[in-house]
Amino acid sequence: MMDTNTTPQKTSVPLHIVSPLISSTTLSKHCGRQVLLKLDNTQPSGSFKIRGIGNLIQKGIEKGYDHVVTSSGGNAGMAAAYASRKMGIPATVVIPESTPKFMISQLQQENADVIVHGPVWNVAHEKAEELAQNETCCLVHPFDHPDIWEGHSTLVNEILEQSPEKPAAIVVSVGGGGLLCGIMKGLHENNVADISVVAMETDGAHSLNAALKEGKPVSIGDITSIAKTLGSLIVAQGVFDLKQDIQLSSHVISDKQAVEACSKFIDEHRMLVEPACGAALAAGYSGIIQELISKDIIHKDGPIIFVVCGGNVVTLELLKIWMNQFK
Repeated sequence: MMDTNTTPQKTSVPLHIVSPLISSTTLSKHCGRQVLLKLDNTQPSGSFKIRGIGNLIQKGIEKGYDHVVTSSGGNAGMAAAYASRKMGIPATVVIPESTPKFMISQLQQENADVIVHGPVWNVAHEKAEELAQNETCCLVHPFDHPDIWEGHSTLVNEILEQSPEKPAAIVVSVGGGGLLCGIMKGLHENNVADISVVAMETDGAHSLNAALKEGKPVSIGDITSIAKTLGSLIVAQGVFDLKQDIQLSSHVISDKQAVEACSKFIDEHRMLVEPACGAALAAGYSGIIQELISKDIIHKDGPIIFVVCGGNVVTLELLKIWMNQFK
């Protein structure tokens, strides 16, 4: 049931929950190693985004901002709208034309003002920057801000507290790099930079993989993947600033593999996630984790953590359409 509480909260109270860390028997069998699922799909905004964006907005309110403006393909907008409603301030969310129409009503249910602008997220963000010229507006970038990375780093704190032993690796989907930056920041801060990070993207939304090949952030030109919430043309510079001493491996899968992972996950775990999240899950279903273990890239004892980042840009009907598309 939707939380309709609009009573402003104290800014010191985190807006995210401590999400469960559970064992996956089926993915453990696929990977040949214990797999634990960090279920950030259970966050109140539907995805991990509330960790970082909630942190940024709370700090913005402390600075005197009284209006939130953001751009988003869906999940960042939901996090910003939820956080703003909980904090008692208005929010404007600029979404690209590629965002499914049902997201508009979802955002409006969180009392957000929704503006549709531009074919892709980068164009929508330019509009958000224009709208946020007022000095009392808090411009919320979906992924590229130190306060966002700080919020996302709480995932690592929780994983280390919840896991029965030190993890061997953390598997994560990558779009613009905000979650990845948060994971790497958390590993550094907890002095566990030796935990491997497996970064997963879909072909057509592979800004991290392209950047790593060039040694710097570069534009991939266009977003052709159906995983639209991974759809940033260029990855955050913070990835390069934070990846020092981190064993980071980057992998690109097809849309078909991401969708098949979503389908298997709903069958095995009764949870509906979007293809952007399926990208991480596909590392287990497609054999990538097994290959990394065989090559001693993931060589330590300990479980493998899959961050189930969640996502709002999916329905059961959409998943069926995607599955039929790739038959």
